Amino acid sequence: MHRWSELFIPTLREAPADAEVASHKLLVRAGYIRQLGAGIYSFLFLGNRTTQKIMRVVREEMDKIGQEFYLPALNPRDIWEESGRWTVMGENMFRLKDRKGADLCLGMTHEEIMTDIARKELRSYKQLPQIWYQIQTKFRDEPRPKSGLLRVRQFTMKDAYSFDLDAAGLDVSYQKHYDTYCRIFDRCGLKYVVIDAHSGAMGGSQSQEFMVRTPAGEDLVVSCETCGYAANIEKATSKLAPVEDLKPEGDGKPLPVHTPGKGAIADVAAFLGIAATQDIKTVAYMAQNPGESGKTLEQPVVVFLRGDHSVNETKLLTLVKAANLRPMQAEEIEKYFQGPAGFIGPIGLLVRGKECLGEWDTKKWPADTRSTTVVLDEGLAGRVNMICGANRLDYHLKNVTPGRDFQWTIAADVRSVSAEEGCPKCGAGLRIDTAVEIGHIFKLGYKYSQSMGARVLDNNGKEVAPIMGSYGIGIERILTAAVEQSNDANGFWLAREIAPFDVVVVSTNSGDEKIRQTAEDIAQNLESGGFDVLLDDRDERPGVKFKDADLVGIPFRVNVGKKVTEGMVEVVRRSTLERVDVKISAITEHLRGLA
Repeated sequence: MHRWSELFIPTLREAPADAEVASHKLLVRAGYIRQLGAGIYSFLFLGNRTTQKIMRVVREEMDKIGQEFYLPALNPRDIWEESGRWTVMGENMFRLKDRKGADLCLGMTHEEIMTDIARKELRSYKQLPQIWYQIQTKFRDEPRPKSGLLRVRQFTMKDAYSFDLDAAGLDVSYQKHYDTYCRIFDRCGLKYVVIDAHSGAMGGSQSQEFMVRTPAGEDLVVSCETCGYAANIEKATSKLAPVEDLKPEGDGKPLPVHTPGKGAIADVAAFLGIAATQDIKTVAYMAQNPGESGKTLEQPVVVFLRGDHSVNETKLLTLVKAANLRPMQAEEIEKYFQGPAGFIGPIGLLVRGKECLGEWDTKKWPADTRSTTVVLDEGLAGRVNMICGANRLDYHLKNVTPGRDFQWTIAADVRSVSAEEGCPKCGAGLRIDTAVEIGHIFKLGYKYSQSMGARVLDNNGKEVAPIMGSYGIGIERILTAAVEQSNDANGFWLAREIAPFDVVVVSTNSGDEKIRQTAEDIAQNLESGGFDVLLDDRDERPGVKFKDADLVGIPFRVNVGKKVTEGMVEVVRRSTLERVDVKISAITEHLRGLA
């Protein structure tokens, strides 16, 4: 049993001025965390106690399927160069040199280190499958730390890695992690949704994110309440409602029309009396990838899509296998379109063949430097008689039909979906919410085992690369998401599994010996009954104690007051503020029923 009077719990009545989201405000006010620097936080007694409980839940569930390791946070450069991620991670990685000048980094994740162990220790298919995990501090040089624990530079992650002989084995390991994650988040009391996700710098063929909807989130989740479809905005698709095409004018061939000063879609639509859905939007980029000796390789990528749609750059990056995109500059637009910005369009472009899609070996690029990778968004499929830029100042073209009047390298889904568009599975209207990611699972495939030379002998004696999976959970993200979804004006509440204490017993008048002793007895009895108990024995007014109890996330409160003379106390459930008078002799059983 812990006594509040002996603990350091520095609660605050006001949130820090720079706190914007509920979790940041409340975790500071409740004395869980204090900021040391931008994106760097100290966890005080209650904060550490809660994160330790979260880690216990994670560890208990992960131990059912895997083995716990503990790996170094300080990594040599060469191990990251083997996978190619020393360059890919860019400025997000903390880099340093030792006294001999050797390059080192602080680990953001540990695929490379786990693969290094596997290639040195695993020799035979008989040693597979393997699931290894750790709970460890990670580092990311976040450019804009904010929102308390949501965007930080130092954080704790549970990261796990699976090694299997084949894809069927990976499917089993992946499903094990999926089921384990559901148990973990259920025990932590989270309301979450599992969505299809983009793999990003991790690589791999499939990934899913576990997300908690909250206004504080920076990710966008697209979902259907009718059939359960869910994906993040970088992966989501939708069914588009039919739109009306324009009637052809003249002989039906592309027809120039004077549009003086009308470079924007909205201006063109208003000037010509059309809808944005009848216009072709042109978005011109230079795609970038790191080259040798620190050089950056660039190649042009042009996207054509419906006028009311926007490019999803993550989808496009994946399609063209690029690390970054930047808008074309005026001189580049002139080179590839031979026309001015605001009036560019598809007719006349020199289109690269599909064999060049995602090709970054400059020797294999077409000799004509004006050639361009052209992507047609699938939303333009089957459309006719559209409006587009004429590659001529103050002019557009009417009667433009994709496939007849211009070609492309590839047609693909590269747009961002919008709310109320049709679900790709059932057609019902989609919703879009902000959310916080609490977990992410990946099928990595052979990305790391191949590049780093991990090999085992299969049952035929043939040397093969094991297939891998990677699985992460943000420990602080669980705490943050729990606070975001369970708070009110007075504070927050946590599930019993992760709360710093199960119950706080409040002695409403420590000067009254009967009340004080009864509170002591109740606290001891509850502890003997298996509860984690905090006794508020401070010499403070009852109102102060009640406010603090409501603030700090403890799910149940027992108020010990004047009714002790009748053998009764008041039990408060923090989540609902429901108050019930309970006999002192029945308090333990009553709380067991609530928990």
